[in-house]
Amino acid sequence: MSKLFFTDKPIVGLDISNTGIKVMAIDTKKWSVVGYGAIDLDPTKLKDSLEGNSNYLSDNVKSLIKDKLLGSLPSNHVVVGIPTARTYSRTFDMPSEVEKHLKEAVELEVEQYVPVPSSTLYIDYKIIERNRKNITVLMSAVPKTIVDKCVAAAEAANLKVISVEPGINAVARLLMAVEDGSLPTVIVDIGPASTDIAVLDSGTIRVTGGVSVGGNTLTLDIAKKLEITVENAHQLKVLNGLSAGPRQNKIKSAVEPSLMKIITETRKVIRYYNERIRDDRKLEQLLVVGIGSNMPGIGDYFTNELIMPARVASPWQKLDFGKLPEPAKQFRSRFITVAGLANITNEDIWE
Repeated sequence: MSKLFFTDKPIVGLDISNTGIKVMAIDTKKWSVVGYGAIDLDPTKLKDSLEGNSNYLSDNVKSLIKDKLLGSLPSNHVVVGIPTARTYSRTFDMPSEVEKHLKEAVELEVEQYVPVPSSTLYIDYKIIERNRKNITVLMSAVPKTIVDKCVAAAEAANLKVISVEPGINAVARLLMAVEDGSLPTVIVDIGPASTDIAVLDSGTIRVTGGVSVGGNTLTLDIAKKLEITVENAHQLKVLNGLSAGPRQNKIKSAVEPSLMKIITETRKVIRYYNERIRDDRKLEQLLVVGIGSNMPGIGDYFTNELIMPARVASPWQKLDFGKLPEPAKQFRSRFITVAGLANITNEDIWE
C-alpha cells in the first residue's frame, strides 16, 4: 500500500483471538474510548474458518460491528491483531557487511527457526539497531492463510485493513504508554485458552513464545481438584487465588502444574534473550496481563519462581470511557490487546 494514496483517518483496533473478537476506537490525544465491543467465538469453529472455507469468522465480525458495538467507530480503517501463537517473531544480530544481502539472510534465519515452509509465510523485517560491527534485525513471520482469512473477514464487514500485527505487539505498545516501558521487560499475557510470552526492550518485542495454558485451564484445574462446579472454581480463582488464606494450599496445588508450564516457557524465552540477543542488558521486570492476571497472588508467584520483580499491570487508570458503560471489572483484561491496537499511530504504521 502506498502512503501517497492513504488518507489519514482515525484508526480502529480489531483483535481476533482464539476465543473472541474485540473492537475499540480511542481518541489517543485524550485517551478516551469512543467505541468498543466484543463477541465470543467457538475456538473449534474459528480454527475451521481460518483453515477451511467456513464464513464463521466473517459472519461474527459483521455481527460485532452491527449488533455489539457500544458508542461508535470514527472510521472504517482498522489495524488487525492476530493470535501471537500463530506467528513467529525474533531478533538476531548479523555482521554489518551482510546488510546488502539482508533479505537472503533473513530467509535463512526463517528456514532455520520457523517450523513451516517459508513459501507459506508472509515475512517482514527491519533493522532496529546498528553499530560499527553489527546490525540487529527484527523478523516476523505469519502464515499467509491466517492473514488472508482475517483480512477477508474484516473487509466483508466493510472495514479497510491498513496493518496486521501479532497481538503481543499491541499489548507491548499499551504497556509502554502506561508503564515504565524503558526497562527491559518480560510480558506474560495469560488469555482464556493460551499464554503469550515476550521480551520488550527499547520499545521493540525481541522474542516471543507461548504455551496452550490459559485462564480457563486454571479454572478447570481448580474444579477438578476440589470437585466443585466450574462456576465455583472461577469464584475461588478470582477471589482467593494464590493469596494467603485457608484455601491457598488447595488452590495452589490444583493450578501449579499448569502454572509451571507457563514458568518453563517463560524461562526459555528469557534464556533465548540472554544468550542470543542481549548479554549486556538485564531483564528488570515481569508484567502479567490478560484474563488470567485476575488471580490474586499471581505476581508474587512469578516473582518467587523466576527471582525477578513481577506484578500485574493494568492500563485502565489511563483509559477514559466517558459516558460509555465500562466493561465489568472481571472482563476489562480481555480488552488490553485491542486497546493497544487502537492506540497505534499513523507514524507507527509508516515508520
